[in-house]
Amino acid sequence: MVLPILKRKTNLRVNVIAIIQEGNNPNMLKARLYDISIFLTALAIAISSKHIIIPTSDFIKALIVFWVFSSLYYHLRVFSKNGNTNFEYGISYCLSFVLFTGPLGLFIFETLYRFTVYAYRKWTKTADQSEFTDTLYNIGAFVITNSIAYFLYLQLGSIIDFNHYHYGFWISMFLLTCIASLLSATFLVTAFYIMGDFKTLKEGVDFVFKSRSLLDYGKVAITNGLLFLFLKDGKWDMLISLFILNYVVSRSFFSKAQSAQHKLERDKFEQMAYTDFLTGVHNRTFMDKKMAELNQSGEQIGIVVCDIDKFKRINDNFNHAVGDKVIQHFASTLKSYLDEEDYLFRSGGEEFTLCLRKRDYDQTRNLVNEILKGIENNAVNVEYQGEHVSISYTASFGLYYYKVNDQISIEKAYIMADQLLFRSKDLGKNRASMVNGLAKAVVV
Repeated sequence: MVLPILKRKTNLRVNVIAIIQEGNNPNMLKARLYDISIFLTALAIAISSKHIIIPTSDFIKALIVFWVFSSLYYHLRVFSKNGNTNFEYGISYCLSFVLFTGPLGLFIFETLYRFTVYAYRKWTKTADQSEFTDTLYNIGAFVITNSIAYFLYLQLGSIIDFNHYHYGFWISMFLLTCIASLLSATFLVTAFYIMGDFKTLKEGVDFVFKSRSLLDYGKVAITNGLLFLFLKDGKWDMLISLFILNYVVSRSFFSKAQSAQHKLERDKFEQMAYTDFLTGVHNRTFMDKKMAELNQSGEQIGIVVCDIDKFKRINDNFNHAVGDKVIQHFASTLKSYLDEEDYLFRSGGEEFTLCLRKRDYDQTRNLVNEILKGIENNAVNVEYQGEHVSISYTASFGLYYYKVNDQISIEKAYIMADQLLFRSKDLGKNRASMVNGLAKAVVV
């Protein structure tokens, strides 16, 4: 059964100062008392049930099988985090176990399983400072929620003949799964409120009702229903087979999820390595990589090098923070004119390089002129010394258009575009100097 398991977020390095700080933290103290109260409530429910409702031999067999497979499933848990509280979505089969053995049997199973996990985390040095009370909470929460489901099942059984009504048993299992899961989420939301992670009622309601889907409930209900039926009928071979099948399938999905997560992390790190921190566009490293790829393309391409005119004056008249805002505005403006196939790189301080693709020379030239005018007629609004200031600026461009081939590499085309940028600067700035490498024509 996929239900949240509480894990406090704490520093793994335990020392005297951390313990003193924790003792002075009223929220942490309240959370520990809450964990203990949940456990004591579960203990009271278990004791009040007085006995295990099946023969001892059957209970021991069921206990061993459920303990072994639950311990194996522990490695397939999914971690999540909310503010100061960590929690795991673990696989649990408490509902089938409590229906077969009763609340006392479930309490014994949960205590054995949770302290197995506790010992493992201590042994592997992955335990949190609050590991012990978190263990008590998890025992208590699972026993309380599933014991409530157990008593509701008895009431439903006294009212409804499951064998008489088509699918009556499975409908009841689905309802019990929903109730147990919602109760468990409610306990966890209470913990979030105590820790200060939730501030409003809406946050709690959203967590309770939006963190799970009907498909999740259905999978849990079917699995626990089958396990319960196998337990009742003494079909231990079928029971173990179902556990093994569930484990293999879960392991497969978990491995795929881990691979996807690792790929996502690699892509994220790669994106960070290739992204300019200030502007969010590609950096010089990515430009070198992409140019090496384009060098083999044989396509017609426009290499544009551009920068902001008199940028030093902006920094001198205002400050570097304002200068950064102007650079960000320049990058954003350039990007707004480009198609998906085009590339924009920050190749220097206020210098940017564009690779304009899949256009003929006239289209490329017109686009550069359009960008030039767009920047001239636009301004960036910044805050300076407590006032809002509008700063106008211009930019100069150098365009070299050619077909990528062995005679002229894209790196050489970049140098030519850079030289054309200097020509624009020498001719008075706020202009574009262009060369059509296919026609050997120069336009200024």
